[in-house]
Order: sequence, then structure tokens, then C-alpha cells
Amino acid sequence: MDSVHITIPVRTFGQTSRRDAWWLQPIAVFIGLSTFVAYSTWAAYQGQNYYFGPYLSPFYSPEIFGESVHSLFGPRPQWWPTWLRFSPAILILWAPVGFRFTCYYYRGAYYKAFWADPPSCTVGEPRQSYLGENSFPLLMQNIHRYFLPFALALIVFLTFDVWNALWFEDPSNGQTSFGVGIGTLILALNVVLLGGYTFGCHSLRHLIGGRRNCVSESTTQQKAYNCVSCLNKRHMLFAWMSLVSVGFSDVYIRLCAIGVWSDFRII
Repeated sequence: MDSVHITIPVRTFGQTSRRDAWWLQPIAVFIGLSTFVAYSTWAAYQGQNYYFGPYLSPFYSPEIFGESVHSLFGPRPQWWPTWLRFSPAILILWAPVGFRFTCYYYRGAYYKAFWADPPSCTVGEPRQSYLGENSFPLLMQNIHRYFLPFALALIVFLTFDVWNALWFEDPSNGQTSFGVGIGTLILALNVVLLGGYTFGCHSLRHLIGGRRNCVSESTTQQKAYNCVSCLNKRHMLFAWMSLVSVGFSDVYIRLCAIGVWSDFRII
């Protein structure tokens, strides 16, 4: 029997037969993620103007050590090195950053936008070899599931921050009273979007749907699996919306603390 040899053409970087604007999405992702990384890094190392009244920036929550009333264990500890700049965000940001960096959606997004691996479907790459996720640094992507408990815990702390954002102190007598400000709504919306992103996580879906050959054998497990699956269908949407909401929450609180913006009390 005669053998058939099939030659697969090798595309050079950017070479493609596509006629659409395939480059728009990777460029938009590159600009969006670069802007967020640059701003969040700057905001995290400021160590100031991260709270305003009952509002606490999600970049700094939970505030383990810090100068605000939201601090769980008081001001900066004595053991902190004097040569190292202190910021409460440094102690907690590793959790949400690690969760997003290893996210199944985000890795596909920045593979294309930053590493051009490939820049888009059926578009030539700048390299001819493929190592996959079996070597460093992509090997670290497999720890995504281990960041999930920390991400779920952050939802709890951020929800508590919304509760705190409902109580305003009267400067005349020092007493607190119930109220709703623009900042309260922004922090509440942020929790909703982050919840949609976190509870739609692929790892959570596998965790809920696992350990059973037939999920429908358990009514509770089936409903939970369907709920996570519903959110998972819009994982990309929640990933971007929550990214914007987290950044804007910090911007709003920071500008209020500086005095550029004034928080409007609805109630």
C-alpha cells in the first residue's frame, strides 16, 4: 500500500490567510491587562489613600496590618524590615494575583496577547517549538486549583467590607449610623462581579462535579453544578468586568481620600 505524506505549511510570524482584523483582540487584551498590572502595582505600593471613611480598597482587603480602622491586627509590625517599604496590600495581593494569573481564561488571553502563542487562531507564531505547560514557567499554571480557597475567602472579606460601608461616622458626635453612599454601591457591585467570576471558576466546577460518576444522583450537587456551569459560560465576561470593577473601586476610594472626588450619600 502506498504511503501518503502530508506536508503542513509552516507560517512565519503574523502570516495568515485570514482577512478579518484578527489583531484587534490580542492588542486590546495587551492594552487592558498592561494598564491594570501597571496601575495595580503602583496602587499596591503606595500604602496610603486606600481607605475613605467606611470604605476600604479591595486591593488592601483584608487589611492584616495597617493604619486604618479596618486593620485586623493594628499598625505595621515591629518585625517588618525598615529598609523594605511597607504596604498592607503586599501581604494579601499574592492570592488574587495568583488566582487570576493561573486562571484558565486569562492564560489563554495573555498567551496570545503577550507571547503570541499564537497571536490568534491560524496566525503564524514567532517560534517553531512548543513546550506546553510541562516546563517552567508555564508549569506553575497547574497550581490554579490551590488558589481557589484563598479566592473564596476573599469574597467573604469583601462582603464584610460592604457591610462596613453601610455605617458612617458622624464627625460631630463620633456615633455611627446606617447609610448608603456611591462608594457603598461600587463596593457591592464589585463583590457581585467578583463572585460571578470566582463561582464560575473551572476548578470550582470540577470540584463540585467530581467524586461521583453521575452528578444527577445528588439533587443538591446537580443544582450546584448547574449554577457554576451557568456562570462558567460567561467566565470571560465576568473576568473582565470584575477586573475593571476592582480597579475602579480603588480609583474611586483613592480619589475620595485625596479630595478630588466627593462621595455622595444616597441615604
